[in-house]
Amino acid sequence: MSFMPQPTRARFRPSFGTQVLASMAIGVLLGLIARAIGSPDGVPNALAQTLATIGSIFVQLLKVLVPPLIFTAIVASIANFGEMKNAARLAGQTLLWFALTALIAVSIGLALGTILQPGAHAHAEGVTAAAHAASSASWLDFLKGLVPANILGLTAATKLENGGASTSLSINTLQIVVISIVIGIAALRSGEAAAPFLAFIRSLLAITRRILSWVIRLTPIGTIGLLGTAVAQYGWTTLAQLGAFAGAIYLGLAIVLLGVYPALLALNGLSPAHFFRTAWPAIQLGFVSRSSIGTLPVTEAVTERLGVPRPYAAFAVPLGATTKMDGCAAIYPAVASLFIAQFYGIALGPSDYLLIAFVSVIGSAATAGMTGAVVMLTLTLSTLGLPLEGIGLLLAIDPILDMGRTAVNVAGQALVPLIVSRREGMLEGAPQEDDPLASVEGPA
Repeated sequence: MSFMPQPTRARFRPSFGTQVLASMAIGVLLGLIARAIGSPDGVPNALAQTLATIGSIFVQLLKVLVPPLIFTAIVASIANFGEMKNAARLAGQTLLWFALTALIAVSIGLALGTILQPGAHAHAEGVTAAAHAASSASWLDFLKGLVPANILGLTAATKLENGGASTSLSINTLQIVVISIVIGIAALRSGEAAAPFLAFIRSLLAITRRILSWVIRLTPIGTIGLLGTAVAQYGWTTLAQLGAFAGAIYLGLAIVLLGVYPALLALNGLSPAHFFRTAWPAIQLGFVSRSSIGTLPVTEAVTERLGVPRPYAAFAVPLGATTKMDGCAAIYPAVASLFIAQFYGIALGPSDYLLIAFVSVIGSAATAGMTGAVVMLTLTLSTLGLPLEGIGLLLAIDPILDMGRTAVNVAGQALVPLIVSRREGMLEGAPQEDDPLASVEGPA
């Protein structure tokens, strides 16, 4: 089964990558037009509202599939993984390589933030930090958040506005991960009694992936809305004022993706060219969708295509999609923390650098695999005692940064299972005949 649009009439239909690139150009153009029109009487014009609606609907469609996708993928993967030999050793090796690559990535981020000093001369006029201030998050809150409040992983928040109170529900993805792991292990230990339940979970997983493939087809349309909204709301002037920060982030992402990852592959006797050629569909989709969870089926498929055994890939990739975030949870919070400290004139010492590294390696599960990295950055800033209002300075260009961050996340989520499989002597030969990506397009 394929998770990207198929070229039914390839000669007359542009490739998926071409569609997305064209959509980005259209989004920028429409965003500039919407900004030029302005906001009469303080109300966004019709074009700006349309772009915002399109972008929010696309993100919402991805979000609504997160709970069933995470739950079914993790439960099914634990059941399959438990049947493999040396399952505990493989799990340990996977987590070890997750931590090792995260440590390398955060070290690069700290080095770039220190050398380039992106926040030393930044003046983000037009961006109101207080308006975007994030809520405080601490390690105690993070640990409390690990304990599910209910079986659905729902969290309620009540706030007072306009003289009344409103309550909103949000999904705590990390709690869903915990619930899924516990149920998966319990099902595995229950033996034959859990066979009907696991069969149902596998069927539900297949249905969820099919629906997700339909949503992914809407990526070009969603890209127009998301990128157009960012340009319409902030404009090129504001975005350019944060250019040094964006440049530092993308430089770090490039070093990890094109330097560190190829080096690790070569050191383990693997071909970097073959890896990128095979994993490109997932990396490309991660870039445009900005969602590791939304890209999960494609990432798992390319990982199998690289020769990783299916039971192990079905365990490692879903786990990585929720906890393995070299872009969002390592490079980004490292550079962003130094940027905010420099912006506010706060000096950081060696202990602060060690705290950033520790939070990045241990706390990456808080990013939860969906778009954005505000939770991880909030956790890092709270640990360091830096102003949380500084997050508002960075939200203006976050959609642009999130594209590159997610692409690196996805590449790392395919890289680690490949390296572990190689070191454990588990790599398989040619892809299976029912390879789900056999007909997926490569680079545009």
